[in-house]
Amino acid sequence: MTRPSIAGGVSFDLAALDGELRKEVAYEASGYTARTLVREPDLRVVLIVMKAGARIVDHRVETTASLYVLSGLLRLHLGKPVDLPAHDLLALEANLRHDVEAMEQSAFLLTIGWRDGAR
Repeated sequence: MTRPSIAGGVSFDLAALDGELRKEVAYEASGYTARTLVREPDLRVVLIVMKAGARIVDHRVETTASLYVLSGLLRLHLGKPVDLPAHDLLALEANLRHDVEAMEQSAFLLTIGWRDGAR
């Protein structure tokens, strides 16, 4: 899939994308799926949708990141559980191990500060 150029700015219909993602095979199989909306040398923005009860298991991001909950309720396991309802934003320090669990059907934007060579 071709990524849109962000030259001059780009906008996304997140509600429409949410609906598209929920029809994908990966969503049915694993309970969640994602689409990268912005992929630039210094920034990634990813839309992630999850079924209630789905979990993205223990992982970390090498750079600073934020999660903005569009809908639903997420629980992040950061050593202690942190609940994030719709419209909450959580900033995560680089290399912080965590799980993401959907307490209800949820969608969120993951924004990652990126640097060339980061994974």
